[in-house]
Amino acid sequence: MDLMDNIINYLEKLNKLLESTHFDFLVGVVINIFLIMLLFKVVDMFSAKLKEHVLAKDSKNQLIQFIPILDRIFKILIVFFIVASFLQSFGYSVSSLITGFGITGLAVGFAANATIANVFGTLSIFSDKAYRVGDYVIVNGVEGYVEDVNLMSTKIRTLDNFLYIVPNSSASNGNICNITAARKRRINEVFTLTYDTSDEKLEKAIHILENILHENKNIHNDYVVFLDTLSESSIDIRCIAYAKTGSYNEWKKIQSAFLLEAVRQFRAEGLDFAFPSTSVYVEKSGSNA
Repeated sequence: MDLMDNIINYLEKLNKLLESTHFDFLVGVVINIFLIMLLFKVVDMFSAKLKEHVLAKDSKNQLIQFIPILDRIFKILIVFFIVASFLQSFGYSVSSLITGFGITGLAVGFAANATIANVFGTLSIFSDKAYRVGDYVIVNGVEGYVEDVNLMSTKIRTLDNFLYIVPNSSASNGNICNITAARKRRINEVFTLTYDTSDEKLEKAIHILENILHENKNIHNDYVVFLDTLSESSIDIRCIAYAKTGSYNEWKKIQSAFLLEAVRQFRAEGLDFAFPSTSVYVEKSGSNA
C-alpha cells in the first residue's frame, strides 16, 4: 500500500512539473527546431544544385556569388515564418512582431539604400555579362583592366597603373564599353607616297599591301586597300583591315607586324614615303640689269 501511495505521489509531482514547464510548448519547440533543420537541408541541397547548374553552363559565371546570399535569405525567411506560426499557435500575438519587423526593415532599407543599389547593380552586371576580371573596359569614362568585381564595386587598373573603384550602382546605370569582348579590331593605316611615284609603282604599292594582308593568318579576309586621296604633299593609300582578336595587346602586335613588313617591302621596291614639305617657286625677272 505504501508503494502505491509513493507511485501516485510521484506521478502527481511529475504531472505538476510538466504543467509548470509547459510540456506541450517544449515539444512544439523541439518539433519546430527539427522542421527548421530539415528545411535548411532542403535549401542547402537546392543551393548546391543551382551552383552545379550555373557552373555547368559557364565555369566563370559570376552570378555564382549570389547563391550564398540567396541561401541566407531563404533561411532567414524560414526561421521567421516558423517562429511566427509557432508563437501564434500558442496564443501569442505576432502582429506587433511583424509590424516591428516591417518598420525595422524600412529603416534599414533607407539606411542601406546605397548598399542595396550596389548589390542590384552587381546583379545587373553579372546577368548581362557586361565584363569580368581581366577584361579591358571603359566604365563611365574610366579605362583599364578589371582587377576585381565584388558585391559593392568594380576595381579598374588604368594603363597609368592608377586604381579606380567604381560603385556597381554607378557602373550598371552608366555606359560600359567592353573592349575585350570585341571579336575583331580594326587596322586603319595611311601610307603616304611622294608625288614623283610612277603609276606602276602606285599599283605595285597597293598590290604589296594586299598581298601582306592576304598572307597574314591573324587578319580577316575582308580587308580593302585603295588610293585614298591626293593630299598637299603626298599621294595617300589607305588600308582598312581587321585583326582576329579582341585583345588590345595582341591587336597592337598584329598591327606592328603588318607595318614592319609593309615598310620592308616598300623600301625593297624603292617606294619613297612622303613627308610634309613645301615647294617654293621663284619666278625669274625678265628685265636685264
